Amino acid sequence: MENNPKLIRAIVIIAVTLVIIIAFSSSLFFSVGPGEKAVMYRPLSGGLDKETIYSQGLHFKVPWNRNITFEIRKKEKEQSMEVLSSNGLDIALELSVRYRPLQEKIGHLYDEVGADYLEKIIIPEVRSATREVIGKYKPEELYSSDREGIQRQIYERTALVLRKNYIDLDALLIRSIKLPPQIKQAIERKLTEQQAIQQKEYSKQKAQKEAERLKIEAEGKSDANRILNASLTDKILKEKAISATERIAESENSKIVIMGNGKDGMPVMLSAD
Repeated sequence: MENNPKLIRAIVIIAVTLVIIIAFSSSLFFSVGPGEKAVMYRPLSGGLDKETIYSQGLHFKVPWNRNITFEIRKKEKEQSMEVLSSNGLDIALELSVRYRPLQEKIGHLYDEVGADYLEKIIIPEVRSATREVIGKYKPEELYSSDREGIQRQIYERTALVLRKNYIDLDALLIRSIKLPPQIKQAIERKLTEQQAIQQKEYSKQKAQKEAERLKIEAEGKSDANRILNASLTDKILKEKAISATERIAESENSKIVIMGNGKDGMPVMLSAD
């Protein structure tokens, strides 16, 4: 080895290189974990690179560049707030917001808003949209209206603004709407009264339908009797009486005695008992 200075020099260079790599490994490499994306800030070559997105894995960089990592998993934030109804009463709401940054726009999000986009953009916009929508309703309308419809209005207004700021609003849910106690009690009394009125109206309609059914049934029987009476002529009755008399006379167990002539020449039938 003493006779081979080139080999010694190569070993020294390799050793120094390894020491430098180990010493500056945190500056030369960066890792992007699952559920994350990253962009690079290049101070010597144009600043923030907003178009190049780094996916999960190990990546090389020069020491003077700085990587900025964003979590892109869906996050959820619960928010309590008080807003005014259309007639100026306080309404307490609890909302749940599910969101995440647009993956391919995290560079623009960091450049224009920053990493604290929840406090800067999402919460203010949710509050603003909620006040705007709830402010159109009276307390009793909030109690009885379609909550999904109100929820959808808040979502659509918020999602539109967040999208322009490179944020995806996955869902916005109304967890609860709390009215002033006196308003809630008044609404419940009114609903109870309305239900009682509806029940009475239903009973009345049911009784009317039953009366109509009985009337139709009676009219049907009356019509049937009228038709039957019209069809039973004297000749038909005599024919049926003669036919019945013949059947009785032919019966071995008959206990009927036929005597003389009845009205209009009809036989008079008497029981032997």
